[in-house]
Amino acid sequence: MAKTGQRIAVTMACTDCKRRNYQTNKSKRNTPDRVGLRKFCRWCGRHTDHRETR
Repeated sequence: MAKTGQRIAVTMACTDCKRRNYQTNKSKRNTPDRVGLRKFCRWCGRHTDHRETR
């Protein structure tokens, strides 16, 4: 059974190459807006901004 609650799974996409590299969880209650993190993109070969995709 799937978990019920405020935490949802989100996919992170690189803002440079637009590839979807990471999956993570976030709390809808604490961060209702889109999450942005600085992560390593293996296709770009460097750290870039990754934003939550819908």
